[in-house]
Amino acid sequence: MLAYVFWHRPRDRAQRDAYEHALCTFHRSLARRAPAGMVASAVYRVAELPWRTGSPLVDGELDAPAYEDWYIVEDFASLGVLNEAAVGRGHRSSHDEAAHRYGAGTGALYALLEGEPSASVLAGAALAVWVARPAGSAGDSRQGPLAELLGDGMDPHGASLWRRTLVLGPAAEYCLLGREVPSGVGAARLPQGWTATVLERDVLWSAAAAPS
Repeated sequence: MLAYVFWHRPRDRAQRDAYEHALCTFHRSLARRAPAGMVASAVYRVAELPWRTGSPLVDGELDAPAYEDWYIVEDFASLGVLNEAAVGRGHRSSHDEAAHRYGAGTGALYALLEGEPSASVLAGAALAVWVARPAGSAGDSRQGPLAELLGDGMDPHGASLWRRTLVLGPAAEYCLLGREVPSGVGAARLPQGWTATVLERDVLWSAAAAPS
């Protein structure tokens, strides 16, 4: 199972409501006529980006809105289908309305390690825990055991643990979605230099994809 995560902001932050409406309309369209292999999707409003915590989101303006989209698909083939379908028949108008209001963004691809990738987990994921490696470090042979430790104390039916599978931008190595912070991501459990950042967000939309 894979998750394409997309962080973005509107071109005109004064049009936040219109931008959010366009985003939810697009996701609603995908949920009604889901591309093959799509499982669920969600839209969150976030106050901070995982790699810029404590910093302004946009040009020194702390109140600039930012958003985080999650698209859950079965595999890489399904990701390609979603990419084509998003601008295809049935979804083109809603996609273009959101794209017209879009300002800037970046994305990441994550693979499911543990837990439930359902729409109910996405809807209840008021917290995201982003676990990042030290800057400049290379691959770490301890990542297998580390992934197992991160899942300690996690509710398997109400949370999910993901690992970045492609480097598309400055995203963290791991992400844990859930309603609370499990013991596995405590600072004492992480290798030297690794960090865990807990961020709250508002759920704007979350739904399972309708069977095709």
